[in-house]
Amino acid sequence: MEHKPNLPTTERKSGLSNQPTLFITLVMGLCFVMVGRLFWLQVWQGSRYRELADENRIRLIARSPLRGRLLDRKGEVLATSRLTYNLYLQPRLVSVERWDALSESLSRLLNIPRDALNKRRKEGLEKQLYRITLATDLKINQVLRFEEQRSTFKGVQVDVDFLRYYPHATLASHVLGYTQLITKDEYKWLSKKGYLIRDRIGRRGIEAAFEDHLRGQWGGQMLEVDAMGMVQRNLGEKTAISGRDLTLTLDFELQLAAEKALSDKKAGAIVALDPRDGSILAMASRPTFNPNFFSRFVLNQKEYNNLFFSSKKPLLSRAINAYDPGSTFKLVTGMAGMETGKFPPEVLLTTKKCITYGSHCFPDHNGKGFGTIGYEDALRFSSNTFFYQVGVGVGSNALYEAAVKLGFDSPTGSELAYEENNGLVGHEKWAAQGRDWSAPGSTPWMLEDMASASIGQSVVQVTPLQLARAYAVFANGGYLVTPHLVNGNTDWLSPKKKKKVVIKHTTYETLRRGLLKVVQAGTGYAINVSTLPPVAGKSGTAEDSSGGLDHAWFVCFAPFQASEIVVVAFAQNTPGGGSVHALPMARSVLEVWNANRTN
Repeated sequence: MEHKPNLPTTERKSGLSNQPTLFITLVMGLCFVMVGRLFWLQVWQGSRYRELADENRIRLIARSPLRGRLLDRKGEVLATSRLTYNLYLQPRLVSVERWDALSESLSRLLNIPRDALNKRRKEGLEKQLYRITLATDLKINQVLRFEEQRSTFKGVQVDVDFLRYYPHATLASHVLGYTQLITKDEYKWLSKKGYLIRDRIGRRGIEAAFEDHLRGQWGGQMLEVDAMGMVQRNLGEKTAISGRDLTLTLDFELQLAAEKALSDKKAGAIVALDPRDGSILAMASRPTFNPNFFSRFVLNQKEYNNLFFSSKKPLLSRAINAYDPGSTFKLVTGMAGMETGKFPPEVLLTTKKCITYGSHCFPDHNGKGFGTIGYEDALRFSSNTFFYQVGVGVGSNALYEAAVKLGFDSPTGSELAYEENNGLVGHEKWAAQGRDWSAPGSTPWMLEDMASASIGQSVVQVTPLQLARAYAVFANGGYLVTPHLVNGNTDWLSPKKKKKVVIKHTTYETLRRGLLKVVQAGTGYAINVSTLPPVAGKSGTAEDSSGGLDHAWFVCFAPFQASEIVVVAFAQNTPGGGSVHALPMARSVLEVWNANRTN
C-alpha cells in the first residue's frame, strides 16, 4: 500500500483570538469618554462648577443698606433712618442641648419671653437660615446688659440695623409716603433686582416714586461653611452701599403752616405752588397719619385697621383727590365764553333770582341776582346766573376745551401722578358714552348738566393740585406749569414742562382783573391784611355731589403783578362758605410765606 504524505488542512476559527483587540478598543473608548467628560467639566464648564462650589461653601449674612434721606428745600430732614439693635442667633454654632440653657439665660437677662425666643428660633430653623432674628428693636439698657456678658453667649450677637424714621411724625406724610416689608409675591420678581425677603420698599408718595434712588444696595458678612453646614471661618465683609439723599421742593415752614391751618378741620387740603416753575412749596392733607407706624417690626392690628379701613380714610391724600370745585371753576366758564367770541370781554348780562333750564330753576346764591353786570363784577360777586348764561350759551364742548387748556381732566405730571385722580369735566360725548357708569346712549347730556357744569357742580370734579396749576396760568403770564416735588436734573422751564396756553390777551387780562376785584371788594376781601402784598383770588362753595355737606374753597396768588405763590385751600364737607372757612386757611399760609420772603 502506497503511503500518502499528510497534507495541511484548514483549521476552523472559533473567534476567541479577537477578544484582546475588542477589549482594548472598549477600554480606549471608555478612557476617551472619561477624558472628554473631565475636559468638559473642568475646562469647558469649570468656571460654572467652581461658582456652584463656592455658593455651596459660602454663606452671606445680609446687612441692610442705609436708605437715602428726604430733605426740604433748605436742608431740613423730613425722613431719615435710625439705628435699631436686634438680637441674632447663628444656629449652627448652638446645639439643641445648649439652646435650652442659652434661651433661659437670654430671657432672664433681656426680659424677653422664652416662648418668643423659641418661636423665632423654630421659624428660622424651618427656613434653614444661617442667621435667625430672635428679637428686634432692643432698648439701650438691654444692649448694655448683653454686651457685659457677651462672652458667655457664643453663637448669639447683637447687631445694628436701620429703620426708616420720620422726625416730624405726621408732617407731609402724604407727600413723603412710607416704607413697608415686601410681600412674598413681590419677592418673586423683586429678588431679581437685589431685594431680600425681609427688605422694605417705598409703598407710597416720594418713598415709592424714588425707590431706586433712595434704597441703596445690600451688603453682608461672608461665612465659609463645610459640607455639614458648620461655620468654619469669617471670610470678610461686603460693605452695604447707602442710598442717595433727595432734596424736595417743599418748604418746611410753609408745610408746617399749611398743616396748622388744617388742624381744626375734619378733612381738607392745602397746596402752595410756585407759579413760575411749578415747584410745590407745601402740600398738606387731613386727616393725616404717622408713617413711623409702618417702620415697626410688629404692627398693632387696631391701629392698622384704623388706617386702612376707617371711614375717615387717613391714607387718602385730599390734595390729589377730586371734589366738586364750585365757584372756583367759574374762571374756566369765563374763559370759554370769551375764547369762543359768543360772550366777549365787554359783555353785560342781566342776573336774576333764578334761571330755568330743563325742569329746574337754577338760583343765584343771594336769592335775587346782582343786576346787569360784566365778567369782573360777576367774579367779584360770584354770580351764578351770570355764568349759567355763559356756560349754556357756549355749550359743553367749548367749556371742556377751555378746561383741558388749563390742565383739568388729566394728571398734572407730578411725581405722584400714579396716585392722582384725573378728575372730571363732563361733556356731551362723555354723557353719550354712559358717564362711566351706564350703557352708551342711556344717559344723554341735558341742559341741567350744562348749567351745573358752568359753576363747577355735579358733573365737574377737580383736585386741589389741578386747581393750583390752573390758577397759576393767570399768575405767571399764561403758562401751564408742571407741578413737581423734586427739581433734580429736569428743566422745568422747558417748553415741554412749561407750556404756553393759547388764550387771547383780552381774555387773560379780563379774568385777572376780575380775580383782583374779588379780593379788593368782593367775596375774598378778608384775605387783605396790611402785611401782605396785593392778592388776587376766588372763593367757592360747592355742593358735594356724593351727598355730603358743602365744601369750602379759596384760591389765590400773590403778589398780583409778579406772582411768586399760588395757594389753594380746601375744607371738605365744611358748610358755611369758602370765604368763611377756606380763606382764613389760605391767609395764614400767605402770612408765613410773606414773613420769610421779607426777612
